[in-house]
Order: sequence, then C-alpha cells, then structure tokens
Amino acid sequence: MESKPWFYIGLMILMLLLMSALMAPVLAPHDPTRQNLENDLRAYSRENPLGTDKLGRDILSRILYGGRISLLVGATTVAISLAIGLAIGSISGYFGGWADQWLMRLVDILMAFPGILLAIAFTAVLGPGLDHVILALCLIGWTSYARLVRGEILALREREFVQAARALGCKPGRVIARHLLPNLLPPLLIQATFGLAAAIIAEGSLSFLGLGVEPPTPSWGSMLNDGRQFLLVAPHLTTYPGIAIMITVFGLNLVGDGLHDRLLARGR
Repeated sequence: MESKPWFYIGLMILMLLLMSALMAPVLAPHDPTRQNLENDLRAYSRENPLGTDKLGRDILSRILYGGRISLLVGATTVAISLAIGLAIGSISGYFGGWADQWLMRLVDILMAFPGILLAIAFTAVLGPGLDHVILALCLIGWTSYARLVRGEILALREREFVQAARALGCKPGRVIARHLLPNLLPPLLIQATFGLAAAIIAEGSLSFLGLGVEPPTPSWGSMLNDGRQFLLVAPHLTTYPGIAIMITVFGLNLVGDGLHDRLLARGR
C-alpha cells in the first residue's frame, strides 16, 4: 500500500482521538474518579462497557479523560520544546563562533544521557504533578529541535537568497524570520509529529512509575500501573489503556511518515 492511504488513516485516527478527548465529558458514561467498591474488577457490563478497576471506577471513562492528559502533555511539551530549540538552534547555526560551541556542547551533554532517565531524575526531584512532567520533558525535549534547526541553517545560510538579504542590509533577526524560518517548517513539522508520540510515551512511562499526574486524575500510564498486580485475574485493566497508547502512537507515526514522504517529494 502506498504511503498516501496510510497518511489519511493516521490522520483519521488522530482526529478521532482528539474529538474523543475534547468530548470526554459528553462521551464518558461515568465520572472517572467515582468509586464503587461493590463493582470492582468487573470485566464487562452494560453500565461499564470496558469494565471497572480495583476501586470500581469505569475504565472507558478513565481512558477518555486520560487521553486529555496525554494529548495535553504531548502538545504542550512539543510547543515549548520547539520554541526553545528553534531559538537556540537559530543562534547557534546563524552566528556560529563561541555561541555555537557552547550551545552545542550543552546539547551533546544532555543527549549523552537517555532522555527517559533524565526525565525520571527531574520529576523525582521536583515531585509528581502535571506541570512538573511537562517541565521535565521540555528540559530534555528541545535538544533534538536545536540540532535539527542548526543543521538546516548551516546548509541554508550560504545560499544566494540569504546572501542577497544580507547585502540589502537585513538584520539577522529579519533574515532568520523571513528567509530561513519558512524553509525550516517542513522538517520541524515532521520532527514535531514524532516528538508528540515520544512525549506521550514518556508521560505514560512517568505516570506508570508514579512520577506523573497525581491520583485520582486518570492517566494511561497510571492505569497500566494500577492493573499490573491484577494482570492474571483482570487483564482488561492493562489491555485497554495499552491499546489506547498503541493506537495513538501508531497514528502519529503514520502521520509523520506521510508528512515526510509528501514534503520530501515536494522538496525534490
């Protein structure tokens, strides 16, 4: 199958996930935090289509509301990381010199460690919480964007249209904003798509370890952790949130691959 149908399949998946997250208060059959100990660990019922957890909370409702957390953390992390990486990469690539050396050494130091380990360290120091998760992911997420922007600017800054803008007296900020930034958008858009998938996985991992959002706020990662001890007697506790993470990341990867093929073909 060609990449074009897969791109639209991924786009459809993301649209459905976004709509389900935005309309969670309407679609959710129950309050995701309401407990009912008499109805715990149910696999299926009319009132609870996907069953209940150990506290009798509705799994479907928690998955819908957990999608809000995952998409919020992913989108916020990507937006902030992209802004920081764009600024640092532009300064490093356009001006070069000592600024390039110091900034890229900082990037090398941060990228020398596994990102998830740094995120765990940051959240362990700061404590659990949605804002702390976003901060920790942003502290490690901007490096890939900075490296990408620097590389693209190094390839573009000696091109004729940039030299012409300099000869006309354009200031560096105007050259970057008006002449370099439009050429950076396609690779940044592709990188942001894959970065969103990575941020969702990282948030799920931190929540699984108890370093993410605080209970009783629903999160796909914390749902996996809660169902871990009941894996043999109630596998639905981990199956459904795991499927939600898998489908979300799968859709984002399809969109990212599709954007890469489409924008690369256009560039050629």
